[in-house]
Amino acid sequence: MTRTEDTDRTYPAGIAARLRREILTGDLPPGSLLKERDHALRLGVSRTPLREAIRILGQEGLVTLRPLRSPIIANPSLEEVLDEIAVLRQLELFSGGLACRNATAEEIEAIAGMVTDIATDHALGDKIDVFDRDMRLHTAIADAAHNAALSRTYREYLARLWRIRFLSARERAEAGRVLAEHEEMIAALHARDPVRMTAAIDSHLDGLVRNVTRHFQRHANGNRRKTDRG
Repeated sequence: MTRTEDTDRTYPAGIAARLRREILTGDLPPGSLLKERDHALRLGVSRTPLREAIRILGQEGLVTLRPLRSPIIANPSLEEVLDEIAVLRQLELFSGGLACRNATAEEIEAIAGMVTDIATDHALGDKIDVFDRDMRLHTAIADAAHNAALSRTYREYLARLWRIRFLSARERAEAGRVLAEHEEMIAALHARDPVRMTAAIDSHLDGLVRNVTRHFQRHANGNRRKTDRG
């Protein structure tokens, strides 16, 4: 691959990374329009790579693409999110059990290193950087199952829940539980114990459901207060 070809491939990905960060932090709020012309001018890029970046975010579920209309920042309902989480749970349980049987010693050590890094930076590190590492940890466990179809499907569902998992990760009240569950997953991998692994994953996803539900409830209460004041 030539340098020019490599730049052409990574340029939209870089734009997507910037927009992704703005979506995760709420600078681009759910339900808002993502107008190509306005954002191309704001970011100082042409509309062609911006359009490709938006397509990437659409595949991740962060943006809703609409034919002949401006895309919008995705704004799923609680019911839709919980449906996605239900599928993700089964994928994580399946991949975690397989990883206990199929992961190599090198993969387990690499995953253990990720757990240590996340724990070290969890409190004071950049929230999005720590979150990205957390998602890479879960993806690495899925990859350690050594089932290509499962890894591919897992990545699709994980991407679709990217923003909502970030919002869950911001719930610091359960940080200790989250880090303890990461450690339990590593212990299960070392012990080659799928029962222990699935118990840790189940607890992890239960926490995700609680955090997501709290987020939607707070958002609904905030909207009600605004309506009452109006």
